[in-house]
Amino acid sequence: MTAYRDTYVGDLDADAAGKTVTIAGWASRIRDQGGVAFVDVRDASGLVQVVIAPDEVPELADVARNLRREYCVKILGEVRARPAGTENLDLPTGAIEIAAKTVEVLSTSQPLPFQLDDAVETDELVRLQYRYLDLRRDRMAANLKARSRVVAAIHHNLDSAGFMEVETPTLIKSTPEGARDVLVPSRHRQGHFYALPQSPQLFKQLLMVAGVDRYYQIARCYRDEDFRADRQIEFTQLDLEGSFWGQDEVLATIEAVVSDAVEAVRSAPLDLPLARMTYQDAMDRFGSDKPDLRFGMEITELSEVFAGSEFKAFASVVEGGGVVRAINIGASETSRSHLDGIIDRAKELGAKGLVWMVIEEGGEVRSPIAKFLEASELASITIAMDAGIGDVLLLVADESREASEVLGQLRLDHGRPAGHENLSFLWVTDFPVFDVTPDGGLVPAHHPFTSPRSVEELRESPETAVANAYDLVVNGVELGSGSVRIHDPAVQQEVFDILGIAPEEAHQRFGWFLEALRYGTPPHAGFAFGIDRLVSVLQNEPNIREVMPFPKTQTGLDPLTSSPSLVTAEQLAELGIELHPEVRETLEAHPAE
Repeated sequence: MTAYRDTYVGDLDADAAGKTVTIAGWASRIRDQGGVAFVDVRDASGLVQVVIAPDEVPELADVARNLRREYCVKILGEVRARPAGTENLDLPTGAIEIAAKTVEVLSTSQPLPFQLDDAVETDELVRLQYRYLDLRRDRMAANLKARSRVVAAIHHNLDSAGFMEVETPTLIKSTPEGARDVLVPSRHRQGHFYALPQSPQLFKQLLMVAGVDRYYQIARCYRDEDFRADRQIEFTQLDLEGSFWGQDEVLATIEAVVSDAVEAVRSAPLDLPLARMTYQDAMDRFGSDKPDLRFGMEITELSEVFAGSEFKAFASVVEGGGVVRAINIGASETSRSHLDGIIDRAKELGAKGLVWMVIEEGGEVRSPIAKFLEASELASITIAMDAGIGDVLLLVADESREASEVLGQLRLDHGRPAGHENLSFLWVTDFPVFDVTPDGGLVPAHHPFTSPRSVEELRESPETAVANAYDLVVNGVELGSGSVRIHDPAVQQEVFDILGIAPEEAHQRFGWFLEALRYGTPPHAGFAFGIDRLVSVLQNEPNIREVMPFPKTQTGLDPLTSSPSLVTAEQLAELGIELHPEVRETLEAHPAE
């Protein structure tokens, strides 16, 4: 196989007994049993027990005495069955062992900064500082393999479907798409900056103008936004686009790709087609545009019950055009302190207030507002909520969107199952073209190149216009989004007009792209989803950092390379950049930070 080995340890089983093999890897664990060393040797394929017995091979005495964990070794030995009663049924190679004849230490290792044992908790900063060691751990190695299998499945699927893989530039013009651009200064044109792409959106549309029928790319993207468990300043996504496509073609293509990726990791494809739900239905029923459908706990409309009730706090909200909505969180702790904690949580989420109800023995309703409601009103609530003995109901009165979003988060707090063992994929469709800001302005719900479902609807009522846009959701995680694009320059300008982007500004920001739309642009549509997010779900990892080879911390720090870092005054001068005096003073006062 190579000069260092002729066998991967993971390929060994009982049938290999009697064979002489050469393996290479790391001494993962060493146990000294009265002069005989039992060494677990690990390579990329697995782990096998090696027996170093100086009484059988005297030349191995020094090795057996001096070998340490994570020494890199090459071993020649005979495969044999383990003695009866010593088999390890939890290990694929647990029925056999290798009796070493020669052991060569290829390189030694310093004492480890942390144990490479998945059962041992280690501070994340230390893990990231020594990421090359962290990746030796079984869990992390499995995550890397899963990521590779996902990417390979994507390539195979799209190559077979006739897609062309095309790379797009990494240094582009700054065209803000919602998050801050990561800027790169130009040495040759001082005072000018490139931006790293937040996505290849405009370039893939240009490829459609160029006559590329089906495009895809495993693309690196960059967004200077606040870090969260599912976000990093740099990330990887599958990006694709097709000419003469509509929504149905995109959804069918992505379903096939994702199904193959899931099968590559979990050995079973998805049941297709995937479920679909409109944006409005998702918000009304689950309070989220990325609902987790692994459990019920749907939102119930109770506005009619409270419209004429004596509980004026809720009745006045309904009278003013608001709503009363609720969820049944099922059996839960019913102490006053626990219920007050839920009220505090609702206020943190932006609710003006929350009312709880507990269904007690005999169907009695315990609630701070029970005395304000008629028996018939309480009965209507329990029937509408399908409430049984011991159930806890949470009611919120507010504007429609606010009430649903608060209940949607409380639903996740109380209903979301631990981990990601099951997969519940869902298409959310028919998003609004625009979101309304608190001051009444309009911003793109996806991006300004998304096609409206109806141009007439866009003109008559832009606030309620529906887009040909769609998101793929799994287990409450937004995996990716896409849309049918605007291919008519006149419609594109109408969208810019609604957003308050004058022709001059549009030309300054997107002129190079808008010019291309004037040269026979075909109808086209596309999609992009996060590779990191998909793999994290498939591997039951709550944080995408666990499936990225070399991620940043929650604050954007890379402990491995100590970046971001300072650069010299000479480097800044070459770029025509001078630090702000306050920044310079801070750095001088704290030079080590």
